[in-house]
Amino acid sequence: MASTRRPTYKAGVRRSDPDRPGGMPADVISASKAEPAPGSRAVASGAPDKQQDNILSFPEPKAKRRKRIVLSTLGVLAALVAAIVLAAVYTPVLALRTVTVEGTKLLSAEQVQAALAPLEGKPLPQISDADVTALLQPLVQIKAVTTQARPPATLAVRITERVPVAKLKQGNGLQLVDAEGIPLSATTEDASVALPVIDAGEGVLAPELFHAITGVLGALPADVLAKLSDASAKSADAVELKLVDGQTIIWGNAGEKELKARVLAALLKVPADPKNPVRIYDVSVPRHPVTR
Repeated sequence: MASTRRPTYKAGVRRSDPDRPGGMPADVISASKAEPAPGSRAVASGAPDKQQDNILSFPEPKAKRRKRIVLSTLGVLAALVAAIVLAAVYTPVLALRTVTVEGTKLLSAEQVQAALAPLEGKPLPQISDADVTALLQPLVQIKAVTTQARPPATLAVRITERVPVAKLKQGNGLQLVDAEGIPLSATTEDASVALPVIDAGEGVLAPELFHAITGVLGALPADVLAKLSDASAKSADAVELKLVDGQTIIWGNAGEKELKARVLAALLKVPADPKNPVRIYDVSVPRHPVTR
């Protein structure tokens, strides 16, 4: 194998040249490979054991160095954030221990808390509104629910209940029902619940009539509902209401419910005339109401 060692050049001894005038000495340069003696080491003023080519070292570009530092920093931050998130999600420190309930009237706070008991001990970050809604679904009185986690161990639950608009009488029983006709709870005939009565008699009220009545009652403001004694319908287009003072309200069909409700509320605020008392309020054509 050919040697890769470069030849070294040494200055030769000055000697006389007989051919040069006056015997002037001539400079002679000879080239030879310097082979180290076996077992010896070449040492030259602190140089390494083996001769190395001179290599120029260029500094790393600032932009490349800056990019490398940024990427390294981002990697560390991402790992730190991931560790914090995992700790927050799975740590038992944030396990649910207390449920507070707001917004209930038909229900009690204890009923809601009992329904949410399966969530106890679960970390707060793992509890969603969907989880709470699914557990509260059997409680038909609840229309909507929102939740708020309050670390370290409390879940605040805000309940929006369905609004009863009537008392449905079937036989000897009374049930509060909302505008969709959903039974909410049993009630009594006392005056503590100022709502009109829908009398189904001993049988079952036809669904179309029942929903026509509850739909009308759902459009009325609370102060008007409190003045009603009962509600009935001979057909879906012939809904009638009775006031506690005995007057009759001819409502008609379910069309323009909001307008009819505003007109009726305005008519009921007109001062009564003892000489010409009103017996019937007809709002079936709300733009041309009639009293007689």
